[in-house]
Amino acid sequence: MFPQLADLAIGSVQAEVGTGAIVVHVASRGMPAACPGCGTVGRVHGYVNRQLADLPLGGQRVLVRLRFRRLRCATVGCERQTFREPLPGLAGPYQRRTIALATQVGAVVRELAGRAGSRLLAVLGVAMSRQTAVRSLLSLPLPVRPTPEVIGVDDFALRKRHRYTTVIIDAVTRERIDVLADRQADTLEAWLRAHPGVRVVCRDSSGAYAEAIRRALPDAVQVGDRWHVWHNLAEAMVKEVAAHSLCWGKNGPPPKEGVRTATTRERWRQVHALLDQGVGLLECARRLGLALNTVKRYARVSEPERLVRVPKYRPTLVDPFRDHLRQRRAEDPAVPVQQLLAEIKKLGYTGSQNLLYRYINQGRVECDRPAISPKRLAGLLLTEPSKLKTHHAERLDTATAACREHGHLDPKQDNDQRLTAWIDQARQVDLPHLHAFTRGLDYDRAAINAALTLPFHNGGTEGVNTKTKMIKRQMYGRAGFALLRHRILLG
Repeated sequence: MFPQLADLAIGSVQAEVGTGAIVVHVASRGMPAACPGCGTVGRVHGYVNRQLADLPLGGQRVLVRLRFRRLRCATVGCERQTFREPLPGLAGPYQRRTIALATQVGAVVRELAGRAGSRLLAVLGVAMSRQTAVRSLLSLPLPVRPTPEVIGVDDFALRKRHRYTTVIIDAVTRERIDVLADRQADTLEAWLRAHPGVRVVCRDSSGAYAEAIRRALPDAVQVGDRWHVWHNLAEAMVKEVAAHSLCWGKNGPPPKEGVRTATTRERWRQVHALLDQGVGLLECARRLGLALNTVKRYARVSEPERLVRVPKYRPTLVDPFRDHLRQRRAEDPAVPVQQLLAEIKKLGYTGSQNLLYRYINQGRVECDRPAISPKRLAGLLLTEPSKLKTHHAERLDTATAACREHGHLDPKQDNDQRLTAWIDQARQVDLPHLHAFTRGLDYDRAAINAALTLPFHNGGTEGVNTKTKMIKRQMYGRAGFALLRHRILLG
C-alpha cells in the first residue's frame, strides 16, 4: 500500500477525526547519514517532525507524519555544524508533498494548467487551488536540449494583429527549443548568435526572419515554406481559371448580358482609356471613384471578357433527366413544360414545376453538363494526374481543350530547374495572375529552391502553432507569455 515508505519504520495508520484523512506515522531507521560538507557520519543531535501529503488512497487524502533525526557533524571546523537527515526517494528539501504526489500533480497541471487542473485534482482526491496549480506548473523544470543543426522558425499571435511571438523547434525531431518574446529581426538574430551550430533554417516568407538569418548566419541555408508556395500558386490558379471562364465554360450555360456585365465592360474601357493616356493607377481610382484594388484588377487583364464569369449552379433534382428533356426539346421545340413535367415525373422526378421552369430558362438543358466552379477546376488542374478519377479526368480534358493557354497551368515536378522553365513559360503568355505569383517567387528564390530540393520543411512548426492555439483556448486566452512559454516548451 505504501511502497514509497519501504525504507522507513511505519508506526501506525489511522483515520484522522474531523478531516477524514488517512494519517501514516513513520520514523527514520538505519545508520545516521553522512555530513554533506565533509562526509563524516554524524551523531544524533535531536529529532524533527515533518508532515507530507502523499498519493490519495481510496479517494481519501493521505498524510505522512515523519519523525526523522537531526544530526551533528563531529569534524572540528566543519561549516555544517548540524544537518537534517535526507529523505531520498520520498521528498525533496522543503517540500510538503512526496515525490510520488508531486509527479502526479505535475502530470495533471502540465496538460490542464490552473482551473481545469484544480478541478481534476479534486476528483483524484488532491485539494489544490488554481493559483497553486499554476505555481506547480511553473516549478516544473524545462527540458535542456542542445542546439540542433536544422531548426524551424515561425510566429504565432498572443493577441491577433497586436502582439506576436516566435517559436523555434528542431525541424528533424520536432522538439520545442525556445519561444521568443516577439518576432523582430533583432530578437531572432540575438538568439541565433547565442546558439551557434545552426546550418539550416526553415521559415515562412517573413522578411524579418530572412534578414535576421542573413545577418547572424550568412552561410546557413534558408528553406522556404513549401505549403505557402503551393497555397499562393493555388490562389493564383483560381483567379486565372476564373478569368478564362468563357473558354472552359463553353460547355455550360452561356452568361447572360445583364446590367452587371455591361457595367463591367464599361469600367474596363474607362480604366484602359485612362491608362493609355499615361494616367497612374491611383489617379484612375480617384477619377472613376473606384477602389485602388478594383482598378488594379481591371488594369491587369487584357480584354474585358476576362472579367466576365459564367454562372454557377448547384446540382438540382432535374439533372438526372437532362438527357430526356434535351431529346424531347430537339424533337419538338414547342413541347409544353407541363407535358415535360408529366413525363419526367413518370421517370421518378420529385421536384416542383417552378424548379423545372428555372432549369429550362437558364439554358441548362442544352448544355453538355453543369458548369464547374473555377475553384473546383483549379483543384483538378493542381491534382496529380494519376490520382484523378476517370470522370474527373474527362471533365478536366473537356474544360481545358477549349483554352489555348491551359498547358501552362499543368503542375510540373517540384525542383528548381523545372521551376525556372515553368516561370519562363508562364511569363511568355497572357496570364497576369501567374505573373504576379512568379514575381513573388523572385524575391525569395534561393529559399524556394531549397524548399523544392531539400527534405526539410516548416510543417512541424505549424503543428506546434496549432497546439499552441489549443493551449490558449484551454486557458480562455488568459495565459501570459511566461506561462504560455512554459507550457509550449513542456509539450
